Amino acid sequence: MLTTPAVLDRMARALPGHPALSTEERTLSFAGLRAEVRRTAAAMIAAGVGPRDRVAIWAPNSWHWVVAALATHYAGAVLVPLNTHLTAGEAGDILARSGARLLFTGGEFPGGDPVAGLDRAAVPALRRIVATTGDGWAGFTAGLLAPPGELDARAGAVRPDDVADILFTSGTTGRSKGVLCSHRQSLATSAAAAECRGMTTSDRYLGVVPFVHNYGYKHAILGCLQTGTALVPQSAFDPEQSMRLVAAHSITVLTGPPVMFQAILDHPRRGDYNLSSLRVASSGGAGVPAIMLERLRDELDIPVVGIGYGLTETNGYGTSSIVARDPAARTTTCGPPVAGFALRIDAPDPDGVGEVLLRGPNVMLGYLDDPEATAAAIDRDGWLHTGDLGRLDPDGNL
Repeated sequence: MLTTPAVLDRMARALPGHPALSTEERTLSFAGLRAEVRRTAAAMIAAGVGPRDRVAIWAPNSWHWVVAALATHYAGAVLVPLNTHLTAGEAGDILARSGARLLFTGGEFPGGDPVAGLDRAAVPALRRIVATTGDGWAGFTAGLLAPPGELDARAGAVRPDDVADILFTSGTTGRSKGVLCSHRQSLATSAAAAECRGMTTSDRYLGVVPFVHNYGYKHAILGCLQTGTALVPQSAFDPEQSMRLVAAHSITVLTGPPVMFQAILDHPRRGDYNLSSLRVASSGGAGVPAIMLERLRDELDIPVVGIGYGLTETNGYGTSSIVARDPAARTTTCGPPVAGFALRIDAPDPDGVGEVLLRGPNVMLGYLDDPEATAAAIDRDGWLHTGDLGRLDPDGNL
């Protein structure tokens, strides 16, 4: 069954002693990860989180984030990630609109901790805030727990087409919209991304992209979970810290926006770190200069260098350059559609440029409480109108 709880149970049986999650604070095997997730999910249920309730996480990357996200699904609830760059007012708006019952928060925020500024009266559904730092996490998971039978029943009741997560768009053209996606969709797209990168149990993935984003949550956490890849979270990007972690953990898979790779390539101390373990470098989320991809391949000797295109509304994925494709092609396109997507260019001009449309089983379920916006984004034939401009090359690459 394509649900997060079922995948976690399966991987814990298949790879019980294999490392799943590693930080300077602790390392968890797949069996250990499942045990931690079950304990946290049991605490959630005991705290009153019911099936399909919403649980929010407002924190930088950490092992707590991974466990809280998977535990939310294990308890049959819906994950609502919050960006650490949000103000208290912005976060409060999302908490209120999603009806979140529980909030996990903690760690260092870019502008200082805004959690104290939350207006609790404006989020009446929020029953409890759990700190992931200090004694907060330990106190929560060591407190009242639901019995194992109830926990098993809750996890077993989750179905592939149940809503798994609500990721809010950036809101650059207006108020942010909550994108509803199912377990099946979140897992299918992350599995496709992992397949394009050739990820296996031999890989180690540096989770530096914030987990609030599709690339961090679905492509890193869920992609690693399904392939048995060890995940090493980094709380916030710092080029030298990233290089140190690559060297210390023999990282093989590194993904992120172009600015991240550019900072590593241009860092004056790059030569001080052994980056030879890197096998995959994948970028997206912004225009990716061909010269940067060429430098990753030539200067760092990374054999698999690729680029992808996607949106929150497509679970962060739509097209991807293919590992076996000619290296020159990978530097000039976003690749063909993957993960069951169909792609077409709407109303192309004489140069073939038009709006990018995507259709397939992994287009979002819709926007939270906004049928009008959903109907405007997805037409009657099922095509998602992305609002982005693109063109296709003769081989069908975007």
